[in-house]
Amino acid sequence: MPEGQFQLALIVGSVREGRFAPVIANWFLGQVERRGDVVVDVIDLADLTDHGMPRDGGGFTERIGAADAYVVIVPEYNHGYPGPLKTAIDTVRVEWRAKPVGFVTYGGVSGGLRAAEQLRQVFAELHAVTVRETVSFHQARTRFDSEGEPVEPGAVELAAKVLLDQLAWWAFTLRAGRDARPYGG
Repeated sequence: MPEGQFQLALIVGSVREGRFAPVIANWFLGQVERRGDVVVDVIDLADLTDHGMPRDGGGFTERIGAADAYVVIVPEYNHGYPGPLKTAIDTVRVEWRAKPVGFVTYGGVSGGLRAAEQLRQVFAELHAVTVRETVSFHQARTRFDSEGEPVEPGAVELAAKVLLDQLAWWAFTLRAGRDARPYGG
């Protein structure tokens, strides 16, 4: 990885037919691509799973291991996060350790925030560090125009910048820490 850059895995956590995840993911990818310090790998679970189980040929574990940081694009389904996302997370173990995780959530009234709160507990158990800031879209389908752009871009673009700034700090800091002293968790 070139100096001054970190590897970000952008994980699209919904596999449902008719999902809104690609709209959110494409918008956030645009935010990431504005930066010069990020190399991004988009991991869409819909491309890597059969009925929620990661396919062997997808290289999921290796791609998670190669990343310095993660952003999970996650909807809220029934006050929680999708089952296939949990399955994918659980198929990997040590690759998550001592790395930061951020969330871009969407859903109805809560905007997916309940899913993020549950995922914070899961990632804590895996020794990952979740960042405080979250980008959230309440009533997500009403927040984007027909071109996939937010109808009110100012606040969400600022939230994305703050999230990415925090991830960058953690990614660089934790990578230096892992290089200096392997994490023993």
